[in-house]
Amino acid sequence: MNNQNDFEIFLGTQPGLEALLLQEVIERGFKGAKAVGGGVTVRGHWEDVWRANLTLRGASKVLARIGEFRAFHLAQLDKRARKFPWDETLMPGHTVKVEVVTNRKSKIYHAGAAIERIERAIHEEFGSKIATSMEDADIIIKARIDDNNVRFSVDTSGVGLHKRGYKQAMGKAPLRETMAALALRGCGYSGNEPVLDPMCGSGTFLIEAAEMSRNLMAGRYRSFAFEKLASYDPGAVKRFHETWKPRQSQQRFYGSDRNVNVIGFSKANAERAGVLDMCTFKPLPLSTIERPDGPNGLIIVNPPYGARIGKKKDLFALYTAFGDVMRERFSGWRVGLITSDSKLAEATKLPWLPTGPPIAHGGLRVRLFRTKAL
Repeated sequence: MNNQNDFEIFLGTQPGLEALLLQEVIERGFKGAKAVGGGVTVRGHWEDVWRANLTLRGASKVLARIGEFRAFHLAQLDKRARKFPWDETLMPGHTVKVEVVTNRKSKIYHAGAAIERIERAIHEEFGSKIATSMEDADIIIKARIDDNNVRFSVDTSGVGLHKRGYKQAMGKAPLRETMAALALRGCGYSGNEPVLDPMCGSGTFLIEAAEMSRNLMAGRYRSFAFEKLASYDPGAVKRFHETWKPRQSQQRFYGSDRNVNVIGFSKANAERAGVLDMCTFKPLPLSTIERPDGPNGLIIVNPPYGARIGKKKDLFALYTAFGDVMRERFSGWRVGLITSDSKLAEATKLPWLPTGPPIAHGGLRVRLFRTKAL
């Protein structure tokens, strides 16, 4: 890759959330943003790769397109993979693994054989050790073989970006931080109002909301695969951290859950994230939650559904009770709810707006249900 030229950067997300990630990417000033299946593409340089990893709350992965060539058979793939400028991307001493993510309309139809040729080329020509699994690899190269065109991308994130670096304890069926951030965005949340989650689990919604309110950098506590690439400039990334501007916020965030143990988890997670001073967590059943003092805000919840915890009859009772509490005590507040079952959402009898596309989540297809102010 010629470092003087811009290149394509792919920002991954869960299918169904592309439009919300696109909003965030445009707001953050990335150039040439376009929604595509499973994410958003932009044009940029390595500084944009670092910035995307550090700052985007909705992206799950950041892939940098590092080059491509035509290959019509395995021998040609082998030859051209050996001539590929791996030294522009890889650093000596790190383990590498190759993954073929797409293979269609091509004469090279055996993904396993293609991986073997590319990995051997990297090992023999550049000297990288090949990892035995994705989990053991320092660097993952993704190959897309489409219509006899072989395109390489490097995963610059490493572990998924939903792993912010503060969460050590989780309740059952945890929501990914990246999905929580985009759900908050989908409900019109911008950091300027209180948020309440009456089934808060390990606190994901509230911690994301508090961080957004303070404009804290999403990836400030973690490391990234890009730190092991040839393009990495630690001084530039350090300056990026130093020039980031958090803001003061007086907003409050309220979490409750009937499970006493998860309240301990949420407090510990919020403390590690540096936002516990903005949050209140209490072990309370849904029936006893009260409207907080102060301005109206957003209630957002990820209750049990589908294959998650709970029997169907009990779930309908829970959703009905949730709707009753919202109407009786939270006039003027907006509600957001994630579920895989529209009948459960309807059981709340809340005035839901039209929903967006289904969202892939843990093997299920869920939707974000939203209301205007009640």
